[in-house]
Amino acid sequence: MSEGVKIESSWKEKLQDEFEKKYFIELTAFIREEYKTKVIYPPGKDIFNAFDSCPFDKVRVVIIGQDPYHGPGQANGLCFSVNDGIPQPPSLKNIFKEIESDLGVTPPKSGNLERWAKQGVLLLNATLTVQANTPGSHQKKGWEQFTDAVIQKLSDEKEHLVFILWGAYAQKKGAIINTKKHHVLQSAHPSPFSAHSGFFGNKHFSKTNDYLKSQGFKEIVW
Repeated sequence: MSEGVKIESSWKEKLQDEFEKKYFIELTAFIREEYKTKVIYPPGKDIFNAFDSCPFDKVRVVIIGQDPYHGPGQANGLCFSVNDGIPQPPSLKNIFKEIESDLGVTPPKSGNLERWAKQGVLLLNATLTVQANTPGSHQKKGWEQFTDAVIQKLSDEKEHLVFILWGAYAQKKGAIINTKKHHVLQSAHPSPFSAHSGFFGNKHFSKTNDYLKSQGFKEIVW
């Protein structure tokens, strides 16, 4: 079964055991059937885009999201990111607002965050697929177990990563991170419902770069 998983080679090697587990084989069967019978996002080729855009050895920062966007053309396999030419969703607009206030960087027109991924930012949703217009529809099918394994692997095998956890869901998911080896930043979620409760002013982008610099790594161009 694992032969059928198309994912960047360093991740494929790291996660090989996971792909062979019963839950993942069941998850794969469920997802295949969903793609055949319903409209599912992101497109199949982009399910593992977060990994394909950011090989294991290149990861320096991890941002944890929850579900892919569920509107047409939005989800591209990177959390909070949308394809070029797609209007920026409210959470993403708020992320760019915070970057502007933190670093003085004018928000870009495109909400495609692939440019971050290429610099070593793993943009990881907890659930990697969703049914059109049905948020949360692929939760509790096995994706969360898989992405927990990814976080565990990063925490165990790497050092001096920055984990960015926005909102209670991401913070709960990040509870397994070894904080002695890694730098964890937490705040409210950038959603319009919570951004004013501690997301705005969190300065996570400058704090990330300060930490990377202190460890001798290149800063992220946000």
